[in-house]
Parts: sequence; C-alpha cells; structure tokens
Amino acid sequence: MEDLIADPFRAARLVLRLRQEGVTDDGVLRAMETVDRGAFVDDPALKELAFADCVLPIPCGQIIPRPVATGQLLQALDLGRQREARILIIGMGAGYTAALAARLAADVFGVERYDRLTDHARQRIVKLGLGNVAVRHGDGLLGWPERGPYDRILLTGLVDEVPQVLFDQLRAGGSVIAPLMREGRQQIARITADGATEWLGLTHDLPPLIAGRSAAL
Repeated sequence: MEDLIADPFRAARLVLRLRQEGVTDDGVLRAMETVDRGAFVDDPALKELAFADCVLPIPCGQIIPRPVATGQLLQALDLGRQREARILIIGMGAGYTAALAARLAADVFGVERYDRLTDHARQRIVKLGLGNVAVRHGDGLLGWPERGPYDRILLTGLVDEVPQVLFDQLRAGGSVIAPLMREGRQQIARITADGATEWLGLTHDLPPLIAGRSAAL
C-alpha cells in the first residue's frame, strides 16, 4: 500500500525527532510513522525528502509544513483515545494532515481554498482508501456548517483571530486549534467555545491562512 512507510529506519528517525521536539502523543506518532508524506507530492525528488526536516512545496504556491509542526498541531487536538471525534481541517493543502487525522478520529472534513489542491487531495484520499475523509473546495474560514458540529476544528496556518462562525460549528466541549501570534512569536492556541485558551508550543512558523475561495486555481 502506498501509505506504508518503505524505510523503517527513516520512519524511526522521524519519530525520534518528533519526540525530541515534544511530540509524545502515541496516536500522533503512530500516524506519522505509517503515513508517507511523500505520497502527497508528485515530484520524485521531493518524495525523497519526505522524512527530512523541511517543508515540501506543492502547487498553488503552498507547502506541506515541516513534520514537527504538523505533529505539534495534531497533538494539540488532544484527542487521546477519542476515536469517535469529528474533526474539521481548514487549509487542507495536499491532504497530508487530513490523512494523519483520519488515523486519530472517526470522521475528518477538509476545506481548501484552491480547487486544484482539493482535487489532488481527493484523488489521493481515494487511492489511499481513507473512507472517513471528505474534502471540499471553499473558504475554510467559513467552516463547513453542513457537516458540523465538530469536536475539533484545526486551522493549519496563522490567523489574526479565529472567526466566530467556527466556534458556532463546535459541539459542546469542543475546541478550535489555531496558530496565533503571542509575545512576538507564533504559538498554538487551543480555544473552547467560551473563550478559554491554552497556549502550546510551535517550533516552526506556519504560513498565514488566506480568507476566500480561489476562483483561478
């Protein structure tokens, strides 16, 4: 299967790096060990960099973040053993984060502003047999209210603030996870519907999320 890591040594080295950077959630580590980041890029040269501590470029001027940043975002979901959780991912990109989340939750919904990326992600999700992932081309900062409510909403890029419309799509007890600026640097905020906020570390900066739905790409 394409999602199985072909090189156990490089997978083990990735897990070690994640642990050194504070990613210790067993479910997140298992997912990142068994879902190949290289399956979400087309260039063979980039596939060779799947386990490297670097961003991978994808179409529409977007990226797949460094593995550590992705791991820290997923750990911030704080799912534990809640395999029944419903997750909305905003800024789905190539679909890598959604594929990882599919190993942690019952249902994953991804919204991406670029149609080209949405189409590519959909094809990869089908190819990988991820039956619990649905994707949509749209303005992620408006959420996907028709599929809510959600236990977690994950923003994969920096925002100035979290729109109220996303909190309106949370279940009771749910939370939004988003990179925000705090004390001059990016940190991960885990925010409940009543505004209670927990701040978590983010080792590498993430690009900003852009509002709106792209009409040209």
